[in-house]
Amino acid sequence: MFDMSALLVALNLIGSSVDTWLWVVPGIAIGLFFGAMPGISITMAMALTLPLTLYMDFLSAIIFLTSVYTGAGYGGSVPAVLINIPGTSAAVATTFDGYPMARKGMHNEALGGALGASVIGSVISYTVLLFLVVPIADLVIKIGPVEMFGVALWGMLMIGSLTGPSMLRGFVAGGLGVLIGTIGMNTVGFIRGTMDIPDLLDGVSPIPALMGLLASSQLLGLVSAKFIIDNENARTLSAAKIMQGFMAVFQHKVTMLRGTIIGIVIGAAPGVGASVSNLLSYSDAKRRSKDPDSFGKGTIEGVIAAESGNSSGEGGSMATTLALGIPGGGATAVILAAFAMHNIVVGPSFIDKSKDMVYVLIINNIAQCFILIPVGLIFIFFASSIVKVPLKYLIPTVLIISIFGCYATDGNTAGAITLCIFSVIGWLMARYHYPPSAMVVGLLLGGMFETEAIKTMQLSAGNMFYFLERPGGVALFILILASTGYSIWKKFQTK
Repeated sequence: MFDMSALLVALNLIGSSVDTWLWVVPGIAIGLFFGAMPGISITMAMALTLPLTLYMDFLSAIIFLTSVYTGAGYGGSVPAVLINIPGTSAAVATTFDGYPMARKGMHNEALGGALGASVIGSVISYTVLLFLVVPIADLVIKIGPVEMFGVALWGMLMIGSLTGPSMLRGFVAGGLGVLIGTIGMNTVGFIRGTMDIPDLLDGVSPIPALMGLLASSQLLGLVSAKFIIDNENARTLSAAKIMQGFMAVFQHKVTMLRGTIIGIVIGAAPGVGASVSNLLSYSDAKRRSKDPDSFGKGTIEGVIAAESGNSSGEGGSMATTLALGIPGGGATAVILAAFAMHNIVVGPSFIDKSKDMVYVLIINNIAQCFILIPVGLIFIFFASSIVKVPLKYLIPTVLIISIFGCYATDGNTAGAITLCIFSVIGWLMARYHYPPSAMVVGLLLGGMFETEAIKTMQLSAGNMFYFLERPGGVALFILILASTGYSIWKKFQTK
């Protein structure tokens, strides 16, 4: 539990280790840059910077890597808003309202709102981690396939809220996404849909597919336009409007807090990642909103919900990493590698014997969130100038960068080919009014849904009511039924 004496030692160590603070701003700047690059994931950004930590002392190395983690977490929202490309898979839901806001000339407000939600969500999650790191770890270790199946099911229900005017077309797109998401070899050893192509044995690479569906298809549809924003006056860069978007977070406090709670819980689950909490937070916000029809058309509430969900996942993921030595995702796996490089084993014994060091890392992460505000505002101001670039130059440039980013993702041409194929699929879907976002949800969660269902059936020997033996599973399914019932009742009430 919370140890005041260890906290005082940690505060003294932080105050006396001035050299370690020098790595925070460069780490955040590097994270912002890589996070905003199409195809470069947070994991890849941290893996690229990991060799630099070989020449640092332990504390400086970990603080530098966590700074990259903090910066990249927000950096992915910048291209998501400006050009409909989620810089990371954790920013997928940010595109749903961020890009429509940019098309309406509200890119300043959208980016400011994303920054505000990222900062506040991260601060809250790390503050919770500071006081509850041990109880969170005890809870996480009890999470099993039943609970993970419930999380995947909850996310899959989001397809229903992304159907657009035609529910049938929405579910067709979502179902197609699930089928694509389950291509390859499953955990039982069955191979599906690979067409004897070796590169598909591990499934369709999600980052190139998402970029093709959400970004390239949209850019191809803008070939006849001159700029992303048609109105010349709306293309201005305004620090006042960016701050207006930042302060809008406080006008949607409940949405932001709900997204943060979802992010902490989902982020703590090993292997789930912020992409799921990003989607779940957005879905929950739309379901509970007084004006759900405004979602997907450019509402800042959607941006705040999505970004609070993925940024708060950082704290939950770090809880699992520090307390159990289990990476919550690829990025925290790199942090674990840095611990190992300095001959430190993370886990329960680390928490027990080195609480002061744990508190140093958590407090520094909270400080990083506040440092992200000025660094992020400067980054936004320069990044927003992309709306002034004519599309005849922007479209080929973005496509080339995306192809190189996809090549870097897999280290071969499979990523670039996947991008091209899904760009055409995304364009055709948009052309015939099938929502690409519904396919994205199916693609991201289809494999997880199937894997956890198989594990559950194996553990229960085919018992359909096995989840009743798991209190966490029962609570989760009650929550799913309640949220779905509330959504149906609200639609009925609106009619």
